[in-house]
Order: sequence, then C-alpha cells, then structure tokens
Amino acid sequence: MRNAIFAMKTVWVAGMVWGFLGQAAVGSDDLNDYAHSKEAQEYIHGSPEQPTDTWILSSGGRIYDNWWNALDRDPPETTHPSYPEASKKSGATTWRCKECHGWDYRGADGIYSSGSHYTGIPGIYGAIGGNETAIATLLRGPDHGYTEDMINDEELARLAAFVSRGQVDISRYVNLETREIIWGDLNRGRAIFQSTCAACHGFDGRAYDWGEGDEHAYVGTEAAAAPDEVIGKILNGHPGVAMINLRAFGPDAAHDVLSYVATLPQ
Repeated sequence: MRNAIFAMKTVWVAGMVWGFLGQAAVGSDDLNDYAHSKEAQEYIHGSPEQPTDTWILSSGGRIYDNWWNALDRDPPETTHPSYPEASKKSGATTWRCKECHGWDYRGADGIYSSGSHYTGIPGIYGAIGGNETAIATLLRGPDHGYTEDMINDEELARLAAFVSRGQVDISRYVNLETREIIWGDLNRGRAIFQSTCAACHGFDGRAYDWGEGDEHAYVGTEAAAAPDEVIGKILNGHPGVAMINLRAFGPDAAHDVLSYVATLPQ
C-alpha cells in the first residue's frame, strides 16, 4: 500500500513539473511565462512567521531588483524625480534601485559607468556595514522618495538590511571592465543546477525563452550577456515569481552555478 501511494505521489509530482516546464516552453504570446497559482502567492509575496536573516537578505535583494514585482504593488507611472534628465531611461524602471546603483552595486563606478544605464549616480557599495535605521531613513527621504504605500516599514527594513549586509563583491566573480565571467567550478555548478534549477529551467536551460520571434534568449543567453545581473538573481531569486535562491549557500555557490549556466545553449 505504501509503495502504491508513493508511486501515485511520484506520478503526480512528475506531472506537475512536466506540465510546468511544458507551459514555460510555450511562446510568451500564448502564455504568461510568469503566471503563478494562488498557492504560490505566499512564497512569492508573503513572509514566514519567523524569518531568518538569510530570508530577509534575499527578500531585500528582490526589492532592490524590482520592488513592485517583489511586493505585489502597482508600478509607478512617473519617472523618478531624482533620475537625471540627460540619462536614457524613463517611467517605472527609474524607480528600481538597480537602475541607478547597478547589479554590481557600484553605480557610475562600475559596469554602469557607461552605456544605456549610465546616470552618473554613485553606487551603494560604500554603505556595507552601515546603520540600517539610517539607511531606511535615507530611503524615505526626498532623494529616494519611497513612500509607505510603495514599500512599508517592515519591507523597507529588509531593503536596508540588504544594503548593509547583503551585498557581495561582484568583482570576485565578474570582470567589471569587460563584463565577462571570472570562471568558477563548473562541475560544482553543474551539480547544483541539475539538482535544483533544472526543475524549472530544464537541463539545457531552455525551458524559458525570453526572446521574441526568431531571437531566442535562454538562461544561458542571459548569463553570458549580463552575468552580474544573473548572479544577483541566483543569490536572491527573481522578483514576482516562485524562483528558488542560493543565498543560504553563499555567493561562491551562486558563482559556480553562474559559470555553468553560461555554458548552456544561447
């Protein structure tokens, strides 16, 4: 009887995973790749009753990435008042922390020192170890302008914790001048990817396709093109979706996964 129940559960889980991957492979014109069930809402937008510091820092990282997707809020309709007029973005994206401060947290002194994301605004790397209450106060101030309707006090505390204690030295893993990966342990990265990430991304990383028409964009494509962004998402998860993260295992594990993912089909 126990074997029969186990077999039934195995078939059910396999069916769920296969169904999810099969749906994810459908073009974005036919299906919202990021659609998720009501059951996933608590994991994506909720919080545990007794949050660990690891969870707080990864949540803060997702808020840094895209706070309205992370927190299930409406995106801003205006351009951030502190966003430089001479820069090249507009609208909601200018309210993302990463848009000015970068995925490497160095702002104008890092990868965003030139190109379409250049603003001239400094990074947050110097805030490592800073007082979290002071950081939260700064985020409420006029330069950042995050109201309680946007990010409430408890959520803002997570973001402040990330700024103070959640940043990692991206220059250990990505060349900030060339934006190329500094290669890690591919075998370790493959082991982690195959036993965790592949449940959603597929073993070849092509279950999700962010491209349009004949231009494909898989996780391998993204890792090769923007490794600083991808390692951030490996460490913290992608805001607004039920994606695992490796924050509990440290940045070196995330680096190894990044290195392996960049070898997958592009």
